[in-house]
Amino acid sequence: MSGRRDRSRSSVARPRSEDPTGSAGSGAPGSGSADGAAAGGSGTGTAGAGGSIPAPRTGGRAEARRAAQGKGRGGPGGDDGSNGSGHRKAGGRGKKPERNIKKIVGWTAVGALVLIAGTGGVIYLKLNGNIKTIDSDGLSKDRPPESAADANGNKPVNILLIGSDSRGAGNSDLGGGNAEGARSDTTILLHVYADHKNAIGVSIPRNTLVTIPPCKLPNGKWTKEQKGKDILFNAAFAQGDSVEGNATCTQNTVEKLTGIRVDHTLVVDFSGFAAMTKAVGGVEVCLPKAIYENDINPNLTKKGAQVLPGGRQKVEGQKALDYVRLRHGIGDGSDIGRMKRQQAFMSSMISTVKKKGLEPTTLLPLADAATKSLRVDEGLNSVDKLMSFALSLKNIDLHDLKFVTPPWRFSDANLDLVKPDVDRLWEAIKADRTLDGKDATGEQPDAPAAPEAPAAPAATPEAPPTTTAPPARAAAAPIRVAVYNGTTVNGLGAKAGEALKAAQFTVTGVNQAKSTNKVTTTIEYGAGQKANAEKVAALFPGATLTSTTAAGISVVLGKDYADANGGAGTAAPGTPAAPAPLPSSVTEEARSADDDICANTSYGSGG
Repeated sequence: MSGRRDRSRSSVARPRSEDPTGSAGSGAPGSGSADGAAAGGSGTGTAGAGGSIPAPRTGGRAEARRAAQGKGRGGPGGDDGSNGSGHRKAGGRGKKPERNIKKIVGWTAVGALVLIAGTGGVIYLKLNGNIKTIDSDGLSKDRPPESAADANGNKPVNILLIGSDSRGAGNSDLGGGNAEGARSDTTILLHVYADHKNAIGVSIPRNTLVTIPPCKLPNGKWTKEQKGKDILFNAAFAQGDSVEGNATCTQNTVEKLTGIRVDHTLVVDFSGFAAMTKAVGGVEVCLPKAIYENDINPNLTKKGAQVLPGGRQKVEGQKALDYVRLRHGIGDGSDIGRMKRQQAFMSSMISTVKKKGLEPTTLLPLADAATKSLRVDEGLNSVDKLMSFALSLKNIDLHDLKFVTPPWRFSDANLDLVKPDVDRLWEAIKADRTLDGKDATGEQPDAPAAPEAPAAPAATPEAPPTTTAPPARAAAAPIRVAVYNGTTVNGLGAKAGEALKAAQFTVTGVNQAKSTNKVTTTIEYGAGQKANAEKVAALFPGATLTSTTAAGISVVLGKDYADANGGAGTAAPGTPAAPAPLPSSVTEEARSADDDICANTSYGSGG
């Protein structure tokens, strides 16, 4: 068990009070049913081609919320998101985590678009018309640098996935309280490594203490930087109090917090999330115990009806929202357990989509539901762009998709990220290092390498029957090789280049690789070059051969070659040091998308 869990358990004998306003420490313990406001309400909403959302149950969150309005409730921790302090915008208690889920769900749903281009112009135009764009004018002028491309021109991609609890567009009956505007909770920063075979999603807790940089409001004005003991992460999305939320302010805040440049941002709301879960025929989840109405809405005075049974089950629509928004009744009642369940849900959703494959009956409703519920940045605001993006993710195996929470500790009722541990996580991501320390830079396998063409048999010229000697062979064409130094050892590339020249290879160039953390030397080769690559590999004992979609042959030198040629040496000018190993508080708590859905779905004692 990590030190993080030990610390936290000692300080959470009871559910933590969470401030619906974004101010630290306010809100009465045990108050606020916003976590579960998805249970009640009348009427039937529709969202996407996934079909209509079933009428909300009676006696749940929305009904309790409406009843509370008549009683004048709305004090600290109340469902209306107000505590009388003027800070309501920072977020209602317990209603935001779903959004993250929705975000990842949005990402997985993008895969549904792969088939759409062949389904006819009418559907294509319909889906294109569904997509709403996030204005980029609100992005900070002071942003982290873009990720550098590797030797083959491939770059990692960082996607910010935001779930919105906006009360507009029919979302209020699905839960979320009465406050105006929109809030976000456990936003996820998804890093797709340059090899496009690995990805990691980092959940950022909604009540993390942060500095919010200047942000543009809907009226065109910019805020001043906000920092202090009462500034929480989910307050960024509420800046300006708009129904759609302030996605660019959240992006600015994430970039300032992590030092990582966000390439794309996606926002999805309650109704879109519910419709997507229905479009895929439900998502399998698991609970350690049964959940009742007063777990969904702790303000109810009686236990109420069972909402979700214990054990494995399939959920969709309202029940899926109940699962991902659930906070009370399991564990210590904190958002940490809820985030764990959300990560499990996202993993199961992604697995569900993958298993169904390219079935039009699944993909078309899912694509319609996804595009109707998504707001995306300008780089993803068309079906073409979304399809291209989806194709770039298709080779990520479930086991190689990880979910983590940054190292944290309680600060009163809120969270501080623990330094230097959290900085090591950000640095590892920027260096394209996986949780196990693997250097994931490299060629994207977007298309399988073409099979090697068999060597054409040498033409046999006409010859007298008495001639048995084989015809003379033409001189072999020179084998061209590019060299990249994947270490911090100065001059290593030049040394390898000289060795290749001495062996009669043609060296086309010697350059520094984008990543300097290579452990094992790699020989990369394009179609039809395997035999030549094997000849090159003979000069680099222990090197691995990797087929790529790029033409030619490249040698990417690793630490093994450096060790065999004089050891560490001196660092090449301008090359960054390898990031420190990740702390156990990150690696031991990580979840793979193929993990058992019944494992690691709660946190702390109680319930």
